[in-house]
Amino acid sequence: MNFFEETNGSLVFRENGETLMVTPWGENSLRIRSTILSDIEEGSIALLEPAGTNVNIHIEDMHATIDNGKIKAELTVQPWGNALQITFLNQRGEVLLQEIPNGGALTLKARHFKTLPGGNFRLKANFLSNPEEKIYGMGQYQQETLNLKGCNLELAHRNSQASIPFYVSSLGYGFLWHNAAIGEVHFGANTTEWIAEATRQLDYWITAGDTPAEIEEAYASVTGTVPMMPEYGLGFWQCKLRYYNQEQVLQIAHEYKKRNIPVDVLVIDYYHWPRCGDWRFDEEYFPDPKAMVQELHELGIETMVSIWPQVDWRSENYEEMKQQGLLVKINSGVDVQMNFHGNNVFMDATNPRTRKYVWEKCKKNYADLGINTFWLDEAEPEFTNYDFDNYRYHAGPVSETGNIYPREYARLFYEGQLAKGQKDIVNLIRCAWVGSQRYGALVWSGDIMSTYEDFRKQICAGIHMGLCGIPWWTTDIGGFHGGVTADADFRELLIRWFQFGTFCPVMRIHGCRQPGETIINKAGEEREWTGADNEVWSFGDEAYPILVKFINIREKMRDYTRSLMEEAHKKGSPVMRALFYEFPKDKNCWDIKDSYMFGSDILVAPICHEHMTNRSVYLPEGAYWIHAGNGKRYEGGKTYEIEAPIDTLPVFLRNGKQEYLIGEI
Repeated sequence: MNFFEETNGSLVFRENGETLMVTPWGENSLRIRSTILSDIEEGSIALLEPAGTNVNIHIEDMHATIDNGKIKAELTVQPWGNALQITFLNQRGEVLLQEIPNGGALTLKARHFKTLPGGNFRLKANFLSNPEEKIYGMGQYQQETLNLKGCNLELAHRNSQASIPFYVSSLGYGFLWHNAAIGEVHFGANTTEWIAEATRQLDYWITAGDTPAEIEEAYASVTGTVPMMPEYGLGFWQCKLRYYNQEQVLQIAHEYKKRNIPVDVLVIDYYHWPRCGDWRFDEEYFPDPKAMVQELHELGIETMVSIWPQVDWRSENYEEMKQQGLLVKINSGVDVQMNFHGNNVFMDATNPRTRKYVWEKCKKNYADLGINTFWLDEAEPEFTNYDFDNYRYHAGPVSETGNIYPREYARLFYEGQLAKGQKDIVNLIRCAWVGSQRYGALVWSGDIMSTYEDFRKQICAGIHMGLCGIPWWTTDIGGFHGGVTADADFRELLIRWFQFGTFCPVMRIHGCRQPGETIINKAGEEREWTGADNEVWSFGDEAYPILVKFINIREKMRDYTRSLMEEAHKKGSPVMRALFYEFPKDKNCWDIKDSYMFGSDILVAPICHEHMTNRSVYLPEGAYWIHAGNGKRYEGGKTYEIEAPIDTLPVFLRNGKQEYLIGEI
């Protein structure tokens, strides 16, 4: 029997209805696809066409291999039941990843397809688990965990959760589950199990590299990189829930200028519109938005406006969008997908006609006024009930395609802005999937709580997102829910978070501050409320000079931050990096979750516990370190106890680089 054949540079296996194909896909990388009683589907939901490869295929009766640079796949037909097992090795012959064997009499399946009504499959893919392996990436999950070994993760988006199914392994490989279906992954002690609830074929990509940076750059080469960050992305962004009228927006902008505090972007949050789905300013509160934007530009401030994908049943656009088939559909029941200030459904970002329709509205009502950057909220989308199998997109059932929504939402605006002639595009968005980065997606971590626990979780989230190809990432400085502006403990938390935010890819303050104020329009209708003050002068006399100091530190780093954005644009490098990314040979760096590198030169150790004024900091071996506060030199490979009163945090300069920061922090 001929189990194997070579077809157009790919290695193909056939047995008992299964067709499996291993294809070289970029340097040192392979793409694996498999299906039952069907041909392998061409095309790609996320992967770009690969560059040239160096491939060697060898076929025997029961065994075949395919080599591509530093990675090799060995395909072995097991004698019990002719089941196929794939083993991936690096250039030194070391096992990187291996499918489970069939277990002899157990007749286990490494690739298990369970037929669903309609012809799709529920898919499980199983790999053996190396107990020494450490796993990083997978997007943004709200947990204080860096090494994901042992974790069970939902492959689905929620408010503050972004599922991006790519990880970097300490064994020297990267793995992408190239499937947008709702599902799960279990990084167990015995096996790693991937599950897609509904799919037509198995599809994953694997790359081998000698360093995390090499793996990351290989991943970026086949999924894309961010554009170049515009200059206004390098400074401080001011935001709150919410500046509800034109007068307030301009008043805040002028106050920052009066105080000589640099601010690059001022953000106008949600419900500046009459109804969700109108995608325009409410003239009662914003009578002349064009003049407002022009005045902000004259002050050197960019205007960002919030966009929601919801369409209220009462929106001026609802009936037309419904008639034209531009909305997400519910499979059964009354078609209300989110209940908030009325009954709402979501525009279908996976439909190219929807993307054209919505951009035309936003171009006319925002972009043509001079607004260059958008805040794409609710991007998961945030169904009131995350009942994923009850919804359908133009791209297909949500159970099969659901995770692409935030990427297509970002694409809607990116392609519209590009067609308008805009370059260096950045849009803030609450979720992402594989490839979102190439559409200018700056992800923030959602509606998190104003607690130290949530603060610590964001450090892990930022590191993981960078490893998933999303170098533009940020948080609501101070957290979103629960912060009382006048509370002393919250003010301390905000200062510590603000210090951390200075060393995030984008520095942006936001939050739903308490106490709030009710807003009633002229018609007597209660509108979305506005929170308490959230500007840097709002948190008392002790906090104010500290916050201003760190805005100025951010300004001093502008050239350095710009260079990090260039690296992200050209190579896909994270801006916020795990210590092991820069120091992979230092075993201690693979376990540190409460400090990180801001680029290659600056080590940041946030103060992320209540009332703490000192902390232990491990400084990686292979460098010496200069304390940015006092200029003291420390040798690498050791842990030190570092003082950190409220006006500073531990920041260390690798081999004394970025020396202009010494004495500033």
